[in-house]
Amino acid sequence: MKFRNDSAQAARGFTLIELMLAIFVLGLVLVMLAGSFSAVSKSKLHAESHLFTDREGRAVLWQISNEIRGAVQTPLAQSHVLLLGTASSQAGLPINSLTISTLDPGHRRSIDGFGTEDIVSYAAVPNPNHRGWFILERTQQSGLSYAATGKPVIIADDVVSMRFRYFDGQQWTDVWNSQNMMSGSQLPVAITIDLQLGGGGQRIVSFSTQVTVPMAIGTW
Repeated sequence: MKFRNDSAQAARGFTLIELMLAIFVLGLVLVMLAGSFSAVSKSKLHAESHLFTDREGRAVLWQISNEIRGAVQTPLAQSHVLLLGTASSQAGLPINSLTISTLDPGHRRSIDGFGTEDIVSYAAVPNPNHRGWFILERTQQSGLSYAATGKPVIIADDVVSMRFRYFDGQQWTDVWNSQNMMSGSQLPVAITIDLQLGGGGQRIVSFSTQVTVPMAIGTW
């Protein structure tokens, strides 16, 4: 007579097929989790890049706009009027530059109503680390001594295009030279700024604003 040893059969554990199936299911779950984590990580980086680019573009427009509003042209007191806008292009996209005589960067007025005049320039040079991008540099010098006060400061390193347009009260133009104009009408009534910055994933973010020049003859 033979007796079945149920306890011995129960102690045998899993078969090879069962182990392979369990490992396969576990691997599938891990792959799905890894894909989810990767998607969440990329989404987070994309959102952060978009937020940074948006903040950077708004800051650049704010700074340039403030200095345009401080362009110097006083009807009574003698002032150094200077506004030079040049137009050029790279790969079919506008890369303009601007030089302007403006009130001190903080736009703080002195007792007599005006602060120190500064000559500020914005120009873009190719970014050696990223093809198709440009580095926006800001230089500053005293409007009294014409001496540079420091090296160019990098404002942004992901500029794709930058365009200034000038309104003289009748038409818009891409260039401006106050040195060739009559005294009292050397400033445009308004200036538009169109800026494009490169974002993550070859994405381009566009910014635009229009600035009224308070000291232009048409606004007195």
